Amino acid sequence: MLTMAPVASWPQAAPPSSLGVQSPAQQPVPQQPVPQQPVPQQIEPAPPPPAAREENPGLINEMGKLFEKSLAILPKMKSPGETIDDLNARAKDAGESLSNMAKPSLMVTGRAACVVATNGAPDCKAGADRLCQSKGYKEGKSLDTDAAEKCSPKVFLPGRKREPGDCKTENYVIRALCQ
Repeated sequence: MLTMAPVASWPQAAPPSSLGVQSPAQQPVPQQPVPQQPVPQQIEPAPPPPAAREENPGLINEMGKLFEKSLAILPKMKSPGETIDDLNARAKDAGESLSNMAKPSLMVTGRAACVVATNGAPDCKAGADRLCQSKGYKEGKSLDTDAAEKCSPKVFLPGRKREPGDCKTENYVIRALCQ
């Protein structure tokens, strides 16, 4: 059996009507318990478990929220299979680009006349194409040109003066890069 000794105790909370410190005259006097027959102790039932977990505003909880938000912002990671497929597709594209660059180009030499454009300047693209086609290629780009003056035979007669329309300058493609 449990025996209890009478001990004076102070109340743990002030009465709701007072907010300040009480003077000793106002403090209630604790009552002395009256000795009685010992009462068997009753076992109190365990408190029921909390229904819902309340949010804990601690550091760990805040860090968890931060990680949840960052997962929503970051892009989803690819699986290893998707990554390999992506790399294979990029390698295929790079291979096709290299094969387009590696088409056989050859520098050829020869002589093809450049046509005169409407503004009077020589258009040597057509001359480069003609030079490359004569060597079995489809088209070409002019690398080197030459110019020559072509005159009528009258200029070479002794005693004749040269007139402005007697000679004209012709341009030629002499080297081209063919594809």
